[in-house]
Amino acid sequence: MRKGIYKARSEVWLYPGMAGWHFVSVDKKQSEDIKEKYGKHQRGFGSIRVTVTVGKTSWKTSIFPDKKSGTYVLPLKAGVRKKEGIEKGDSLSFTLEVQ
Repeated sequence: MRKGIYKARSEVWLYPGMAGWHFVSVDKKQSEDIKEKYGKHQRGFGSIRVTVTVGKTSWKTSIFPDKKSGTYVLPLKAGVRKKEGIEKGDSLSFTLEVQ
């Protein structure tokens, strides 16, 4: 499978609930492209494996479909947020490389 690279910018948001997970959303057009090209390789919960780069930090994770918005969402690890100084409401530039 050919890898796809997507550059995006999105506002960091906090999932409502006790866990306090922070996310960014992949825009609708890119989400549709990812689903079309890589959806057949999805894993549990419709997830797609990616390598993410934010600032100087890269890590492997998965993006997950958000049925309400029709986009994919990317969870931001606490360690990455701390290292890169990311907080809720920040406008975040990131790169996704679909695995």
